[in-house]
Amino acid sequence: MNKSYQKILSVVSLIPPSCVASYGQIADLAGLPRGARMVSKALKANRDDSIPWHRVVNSQGRISIPASEPSFRLQMSLLREEGVELKGSKVNLTKHHWQPSLDTLLFELSF
Repeated sequence: MNKSYQKILSVVSLIPPSCVASYGQIADLAGLPRGARMVSKALKANRDDSIPWHRVVNSQGRISIPASEPSFRLQMSLLREEGVELKGSKVNLTKHHWQPSLDTLLFELSF
């Protein structure tokens, strides 16, 4: 796996349960500005079940997986199990948007 993908997965692994982050936010935190599509590609390529891929949504708070895909329902189910409020396929970002702490920004993110 390439180094950029590793950075992305490292950031995604920091998202706590019942919180979500956007593709763009993950890219920025991984030091890859304007890399939202790369985040999507890294998550698709990931084979590590411990990475909480389901906590990543688009900038409007919507699940980006097409509703016809089995992963769409899986993502909704995993988010609901964590207590994330969904209206249709949209997350309540006011309540569930991840804001990393200063400690996380300073000591847990690597560039």
